Amino acid sequence: MKRIIAGVALAALSFLAHALQPYVAADKVAGGDLKAAMAATEKKLTAGGFTVIGQHLPAGLPQYGVIVVTEPDFSAALTQLGGTAVVGLPIRVGVKADGAVSYLNLEYWQRAYLRQDYAKAESAVRATTAKLHKALGAGKTFGGDVKTENLPTYRYMAGMERFADKTDLKTYANFDEAVKTIRDNLTKGVAKTAKVYEIVIADRKLAVFGVATNDAENGEGWWAKKIGPDHIAALPWEIFVVDNKAHALFGRYRTALAWPELGMFQFMGISSHPDTTAEMLAKVAGGTYSAPGN
Repeated sequence: MKRIIAGVALAALSFLAHALQPYVAADKVAGGDLKAAMAATEKKLTAGGFTVIGQHLPAGLPQYGVIVVTEPDFSAALTQLGGTAVVGLPIRVGVKADGAVSYLNLEYWQRAYLRQDYAKAESAVRATTAKLHKALGAGKTFGGDVKTENLPTYRYMAGMERFADKTDLKTYANFDEAVKTIRDNLTKGVAKTAKVYEIVIADRKLAVFGVATNDAENGEGWWAKKIGPDHIAALPWEIFVVDNKAHALFGRYRTALAWPELGMFQFMGISSHPDTTAEMLAKVAGGTYSAPGN
C-alpha cells in the first residue's frame, strides 16, 4: 500500500512538473497610485537591463497598467529564428494601483509561440527569465495550468484555432509599405486604437506593433474586466509583420492562451470579442476581416 501511495504521489508530482502557467507574481511595489507604481516598476526593469518600449493604460481598467520591455539577448535569439517568432519579442509586465506586479512566464509563452523551434531559443529564454526574477522578484506562477507538451499545439478545445492558424490581415507591395500603413493608422487612431509600442527589424523584414483597443463597446476594457484583469500582462494585443504580410493571432487562441483556466460560460460571455478585435486589427492593417465560416 505504501508503494502504491508513493507511486500516486510521484505521478502527481510528475504532472505538476510538466505543467506551466502564463504569469509570474513579482514583488510588490509601493501602492495607492498607479502612476507611481508603474514608475517604481519601470525603474527596477531599467536597472535590471531591460529597455522600456511602451506603457499601456487600458481604457476601462483604471487600476491596471502594462509596461512593455525588450532584452537584447532575448531579442537577438528570437530575431535569429525570424518569421512568426517576432510575435514573442515584447515582454509584458502588469502593474496594479495597489502595487501588485506580474510578468509573463517566458517559458510558457515561448513554448507556445516558437513551438518546434523552442529549443533553439531556450538558453535565451532561461537567461532572460533569470534577469526578470532578479529585477522584479520571483513569486508563484499563476493563471491556469497547461501541460508543457501541449503548448506547441495549444488550443482551448477541439475545433478552436491554434497558433499556426494565424489571421492574415493584409498583403502589401513590400515590407516598408506594411510598416508605414500600420504606423500611420495607429497614429490616426483608426477603429479607436492607439499604438503602445513598435519593434521594427528592417533588415529581417520583421515587425510587431502593440495595439490598444479603446472602443468602449468592443475594446479590451469590457472583456478583460469580465474574465479577469489580474491577467493584465496579457495586454495589449498585437499585429506582426513578416515580409510583406500583416498578421494577428486568432482571438480564440490568443485569449485562451492568456486565460487558460477560463470556464466555457466565461468564454461564451465574451464570444463577440475575438471577431470584433480582429475587425479592429484588420482596419489598422488597412485590410478587412471575415469571420471564420463567412
